[in-house]
Amino acid sequence: MACFSLGPGQVAHAVMHRTVEEIWYVVSGRGEMWRRQGEREEVVTLEAGVCATIPVGTRFQFRAHAAESLQVVAVTMPPWPGEGEAVFVDGAWPAT
Repeated sequence: MACFSLGPGQVAHAVMHRTVEEIWYVVSGRGEMWRRQGEREEVVTLEAGVCATIPVGTRFQFRAHAAESLQVVAVTMPPWPGEGEAVFVDGAWPAT
């Protein structure tokens, strides 16, 4: 389990996890998450109280709204195995 935040207007690097699934719960702030799995691609609105899942092998990226930080609690299943789990991929937006 991890708690993390992304500053106002910031965009994370797009990644894909090799072996873990994630469940995110948005604690505060607003933003968006891009997800792509196979042919399915979508952008999900993130705001306080929203829960989002990231299945194994899904490419994803997230960004915070320009006016506020995005704060999230996330759980991986199985537990995070260490370095090399997250692989950088092409995303929907340029990372900051």
